[in-house]
Amino acid sequence: MGDNIQVQIHPATDPAVYQEFESKWATLPADAEGWIQRARDVAAVLATDAAAREKANKSPKAEIALLKHSGLLKVLGPKKYGGGEQPWSVAYKTIREVAKADGSIGMLLGYHLLWSTTANVVGSAEQADRYQKLIIENNYFIGGAVNPRDNDLKITVEDDKFTYNGFKNFNTGGVVSDLTVLEGAIDGRPEEHIFAFVPTRQAGITFSHNWDNVGLRLTESGSVKIENVSAPWADALGWDASTKKPDPAWLGIQFGSLLLPTIQLVFINFYLGISLGALDFAKSYTVKNTRAWPFGGDNKDAATDEFYILSTYGNFLAHLRAAETLVDRAGDEADKLYSKYGVDRAGLTARERGEWAEWVASAKVVTTDTGLRVTAGVFEVTGSRATASKVGLDRFWRDLRTHTLHDPVAYKNRELGRYLLLDEVPQPTWYT
Repeated sequence: MGDNIQVQIHPATDPAVYQEFESKWATLPADAEGWIQRARDVAAVLATDAAAREKANKSPKAEIALLKHSGLLKVLGPKKYGGGEQPWSVAYKTIREVAKADGSIGMLLGYHLLWSTTANVVGSAEQADRYQKLIIENNYFIGGAVNPRDNDLKITVEDDKFTYNGFKNFNTGGVVSDLTVLEGAIDGRPEEHIFAFVPTRQAGITFSHNWDNVGLRLTESGSVKIENVSAPWADALGWDASTKKPDPAWLGIQFGSLLLPTIQLVFINFYLGISLGALDFAKSYTVKNTRAWPFGGDNKDAATDEFYILSTYGNFLAHLRAAETLVDRAGDEADKLYSKYGVDRAGLTARERGEWAEWVASAKVVTTDTGLRVTAGVFEVTGSRATASKVGLDRFWRDLRTHTLHDPVAYKNRELGRYLLLDEVPQPTWYT
């Protein structure tokens, strides 16, 4: 192993603690509202000890088992293989609901839903169908070691396979995954990238177990070394296995670039869920525990009669409702594009793709700004005792602050300014 890898395996939560839900949730929901309710049910289970689990900082094997029992990993999958066949707008709402209780698990669900459908966006029709069958029928959880800020993994090619080597400072959920999505560039041909699914449990994938950040502590987002991990050419998403070249029918069109706004909207939905969860948690605390201030000159018997407390909560609710409406609009736009071009992928235009990207950018700006204000501001209306570690109110801000630094929202503001003033839609990038 490389000098910069220090493996220190964290203890894991016990999957057996959620065993009862395997039979309780054996039947998948039948419609959109049923799937959203299932996510609420999962959130209710997670909420009972969310603060304690977050503090314990164990690897979330049990929480992944809970997601598997719930069926939420399958919400987007085709019905013919046992999936829910719901649109992205419904999947986004399930992410949001889970994140209200536990930001880490909402994030893991969101990343899984993106990575599990990667072949649908950048793969061939045959690959999309093959991987949906594999993932849905086996109820696999998918992780990803695709971090554009790091150097690309280096890919070497042979007649029958291609091989990844390299190091990623961040991966998400890999430690607890069944399959991992890798991405890299061919050695000497940096413009040629390959995405592929590979089995996680193999000698060539070494996790550092070094995720120790202030928030999202249960996401297993640490670094990973990739050493001589190979896949056959048939598994190179969007590539022609006979010519060993990108197939323009799949990778020479705009449709593949939908992957980026799709995952940005994953982020936004767990941001929104974390923020809504903070408001709900704080509300319950204020109703039960916060004391009125006795030195204001207009003294009240209950904190819920205090003008500034009522005003602050009302303002937070108004802004979060506005954010939620905007996020839902962006989700509806996703549905329109995937529905219209899911079969005729080549028909998607750069303008259509860019218009949706700007709805996503708008949602990210508003949700980030509002969420950070709410998750920090709830302390002003809960009182000093709410800062106690056992309360766990701080985890909402820490989770949101951690991921909202993923890519600077200032660039989304600039992007929106160019769209408004110059009528420019953004060029696809790793973050747009």
